[in-house]
Amino acid sequence: MQTDLMEPRTGRAVPVDASSSWLFVPGDRPERFAKAHAAGAHQVILDLEDAVSVATKPVARQAVTNWVGDGRDAWVRVNAPGSAAYAEDVAAVKGSGALGVMVPKATADGVRTARQDLGGDLPLIALVESAVGLQEADRIARSDGVVALAFGSIDFAVDVDAEETWETMLFARSALVLAARAAGLTGPIDGVSTAVSDPEQAGRDAAAARALGFGGKLCIHPSQVVPVNLGFAPSAEQLDWALRIAHAIGGVERLDEDDLSTALQVDGQMVDRPVVLRARRILQRHAINDL
Repeated sequence: MQTDLMEPRTGRAVPVDASSSWLFVPGDRPERFAKAHAAGAHQVILDLEDAVSVATKPVARQAVTNWVGDGRDAWVRVNAPGSAAYAEDVAAVKGSGALGVMVPKATADGVRTARQDLGGDLPLIALVESAVGLQEADRIARSDGVVALAFGSIDFAVDVDAEETWETMLFARSALVLAARAAGLTGPIDGVSTAVSDPEQAGRDAAAARALGFGGKLCIHPSQVVPVNLGFAPSAEQLDWALRIAHAIGGVERLDEDDLSTALQVDGQMVDRPVVLRARRILQRHAINDL
């Protein structure tokens, strides 16, 4: 993207379902807002919740509303419905020009409350961080205004008193993928990788999440953005395979056609509609994450 990120931008350059990297920025650090966009993240989330102390939340609200109010693109994470800071967050964000709102500690009731309090016109990302949230994931995903689910793996592990490892969180991650897809949403957004001194770990975590069906990943440092984008990009082998499928059916442009019914062989393997759809998704991910 060549747009000057210091100038107001009213366009919505990257849709939610094409966003691999979601970068958090503390709302009380406005000097980092433009840098976050410049880091190459598909979406920026200005945070009013965990990254901001109680004492600096008023300053953060003002900085965030100033940024999005000038037409600059960002999502905003408010404090959880029912918390002490929630009402003031909603009052600040409502009508501010934010792309949408991330609702933490998401439950079905909490998401419905946020939708009503925000006026019913802002898209919501439901951040599932608890056993109740996971149990209600189907209802949350089908709630009005919800455009994506996200996984707060660290808080979830604390809530269920489990170690936060890939193995222990596998059930929760898989359940969120199923809930999102059953509701017709894009793949959910995976939680953060805390090893900020090892950005490549975020990339490895992103690749593992992509393999499970996730559509994106939360980042907490600009250095994680490029590895995460690469983690969601197809491998060279996958890209080569998808291009051979496209060539076999008559060219890449045919992948965009609605009628993909076909039956042929490529490298001795049968190619039918599901195979062609997989090739299309691989090439779409390549276009999104091509660095």
